[in-house]
Amino acid sequence: MSKIVEEVEASNLNYADDFGSKKDLKSKPARRFAILTCMDARLDPAKFAGLVEGDAHVIRNAGGRASEDAVRSLLISYKLLDTKEWFVVHHTGCGMETVTDKEIDEIFDIKDSSNINWLTFKDNKKSLVEDVLTLRNHPLVPKSIPIYGYIYNCSSGILEEVKEATLAGQSK
Repeated sequence: MSKIVEEVEASNLNYADDFGSKKDLKSKPARRFAILTCMDARLDPAKFAGLVEGDAHVIRNAGGRASEDAVRSLLISYKLLDTKEWFVVHHTGCGMETVTDKEIDEIFDIKDSSNINWLTFKDNKKSLVEDVLTLRNHPLVPKSIPIYGYIYNCSSGILEEVKEATLAGQSK
């Protein structure tokens, strides 16, 4: 067994010792919102958004992109679990901004680049607006749900609203 496995299992036992009333939490988020953000280890959505367990849904992927699976998760969050607002949060220094789809294809020795859209980008604000618009314009996303766009600053911990993204995501 690896040292990491041992550490995770020990941490889980400590967590379970104090689990208490958390067993009564519902799958519907108490604060009725969802966050789509990057999987980068520097981001802790619970801390940067002031969450405790049960407050919100957090969907994470490389780049915090509005991928097909992220859209699926947000739609389920809305329709089945009653979220009323969505946040899309990108961040400074994202690794998906430093590579191209072609470079990732080469890393994996992929000859046919149609297999995976890696959703890399060169302009963080532009990609954030694009992701908000992807959600806003999806035929299953209700026009009434507001979608907000932010960039998390990894140097300061501040969420910086991107007005153009938030404006694009407002209910119509």
